[in-house]
Amino acid sequence: MPDAAGAAIDPFTVEIIQSALQAASDEMFAAMRKTAMSAIIYEVLDMGTGVTDAAGELVSSGAGIPAFVGVLDKAVKCILAHHAAAGAIAPGDVFATNDPYYGGVTHLNDVVVAMPVFAGSELIGWTAVIAHWNDVGGMVPGSMSTDAKEIFQEGLRLPAIKLIDAGTPIGAVFDILYANSRLPDYVRGDLWASVAAVRLGARRVAEVAAKYGTAAFAEAVRRFMDYGEQLTRQALASLPHGRFTLAEEQDDGRRYQVTVEIAADRLTLDLRDNPDQDAGPSNISFDGALVVCQMALKSLTEAGTVCNAGSFRPLAVLSRPGSIFHAQPPAALGFYYETEIRLYDLIWRCLAQVMPQRLAAGHFASICGTVIGGRHPDTGRHFTIVEPQIGGWGATHAADGISANFSAFHGETFNCPAEISEARNGLFVDRIMLNDAPGGAGRFRGGRGIVLDYRVRADGNFLTCGYTRSRVPPWGLAGGQDGTPNYIEVRRQDGRVERHAFATGVRLDGGDVVRVVTGNGGGYGDPRQRPRDLLAADLRDGYVTEAEARDIYGGP
Repeated sequence: MPDAAGAAIDPFTVEIIQSALQAASDEMFAAMRKTAMSAIIYEVLDMGTGVTDAAGELVSSGAGIPAFVGVLDKAVKCILAHHAAAGAIAPGDVFATNDPYYGGVTHLNDVVVAMPVFAGSELIGWTAVIAHWNDVGGMVPGSMSTDAKEIFQEGLRLPAIKLIDAGTPIGAVFDILYANSRLPDYVRGDLWASVAAVRLGARRVAEVAAKYGTAAFAEAVRRFMDYGEQLTRQALASLPHGRFTLAEEQDDGRRYQVTVEIAADRLTLDLRDNPDQDAGPSNISFDGALVVCQMALKSLTEAGTVCNAGSFRPLAVLSRPGSIFHAQPPAALGFYYETEIRLYDLIWRCLAQVMPQRLAAGHFASICGTVIGGRHPDTGRHFTIVEPQIGGWGATHAADGISANFSAFHGETFNCPAEISEARNGLFVDRIMLNDAPGGAGRFRGGRGIVLDYRVRADGNFLTCGYTRSRVPPWGLAGGQDGTPNYIEVRRQDGRVERHAFATGVRLDGGDVVRVVTGNGGGYGDPRQRPRDLLAADLRDGYVTEAEARDIYGGP
C-alpha cells in the first residue's frame, strides 16, 4: 500500500532495494581494489565508495575509510551546484573534484570521481569513489609539505570538473592531470580504476531502478533514510543528556575545545571557541569538521547498523569561519587528517568522562602519515611511498586495548606488506615489532604501538612526515596511566639519531634507517587492581618487566 508521501511498496522490497544498493557500493570497492595502480589503494585500502540519491544525499557506502565515505555526498552536492543549473549533467558524464573548497573536503591528494545515474532522462542517483593519489604536483614529491602556506603550493586543484562528457573522455583534462604529477603512470592507473568503479556502480543502480521502477526506487531510498534517522534518535534518547565541555592542549601548545550537548532528539557540537586557522597546512574545511562530527555521532549511537544521510539529521555543528576547524581560502590543508583526528579524539575524550563504560581510553590517535621517496635503485624511476601507520588503542572498562591497529578514524584499512614496500619502493623493511616502551598501565592496559624500520638503499632520498600525539600522549581513563607518543627517528650510518614528528624533505642516504614509533594506548583503571592472571601473562609475554610489575602494578 502507498503511504501519504510515495509509491506503493512493501517493506520487503524496501529491504531488497537497499541491500542491492549496498551491494553496488561493495562491488565498486572490489573493482577499485582489483584495478588501482597504487599500493596505498589496493593494499592499504585508502579509499571509499558510495551511492547517493539524485540530490547527493548518502544512500549506501562500501568499506574503507569512514572519513572518506563522508566526503562523497558533499562532493556530489558541489558538482550539482556547479553543473546542474547549466543543464550540463547527462548520461555517461563523469566528474572529479579534489579541492576542499569545491566539495573535495580533505586535501588535494584525495580525488573524488563521481558519475550520475539516469533512468531514461531522469537523474535518480550518483555513484562516487574517493582514493588517495600518491602525487598531484605541488612544491614537494607526494604533494604534502609541512612548509606549505597556501593551497596553491599543494598541487593541482580540480574544482568539480567534468572528466568525461556523455561517455567521451575530455582529452585535454586528462593531459593536464598527467602532466602535473611526478607519477603520471600511477595517476593514469588510479584514475581509470576510479572511472571503472563508478561506471560499474552506475550500471548496478540503474538495473535496480529498472527492475522495480523509479517511483519504488525513490520511495525505498526515502524510507531507508527515515529509518536511519529513527535509529539515531532512539540511540540519543538512551545517552546521558546534558552539556559537556573539554579543552585539551595540543603538541604545538595551542588548545582545542569542544562543547557537546546531548538531547533526546539532537546532538550539537560547538567548535566556535577554537584558534584561528593555521598559517601552515594543518587546517580543515567546515565539511571536514562535519565529517568528523558525523563519525563521532555514529560511534556514540548505532555504529553497527545502517549509515545514510538520515542517520545524521539529528546532528548540528556550530563553527567559526576562519578558525582551524573552518578554514577559509587560500589556507593550506595538506595535513588536514591530523587536525581531523585531533577533533575526533577531543570529542571522544570529552564524552569518555561521562560514559566510561561505553568509550575507551585514548589511543595513538594519529594517521602517522609517512612519505619516503626518491629514485628506485633498481629501475631508476621515481617512487613515493605513502604509508599510514598502525598503533595502540586505549583500554576499556573490561579489556586491554587492541595492539597494532589503525586509528579509530582510519577504518577498515591495512598496513602495506613488507614485500610490496621492498619491491615497489626501493627500500628494505628491516623489522616490525610491538612497541615495548612502558606506558598505558591500568587495571586494563593500553594496546601496543609498533616499531617499524625502513632502511634506505640509495643516496638522495627524502622523508616527509606528519605525526601528532608526539608530545601529548594518549590519555588514560578512570585512573589509568597515559600511553606513549608517536614519532620518527632517522638513524644515520654514522650513529647520529634525529627525531621528527612534522617535517618535510629530510634527506636520506643509503644505509640510513627511518624508524617509525607509534604510541601505546592509555590504560583504564588503577594499575594496582590489575588481575593477577593478566599481570602474570604480561610478564610471560614480555609486556612488562619485573621492575614495572612491582613498581607500577604492585605485583607480581
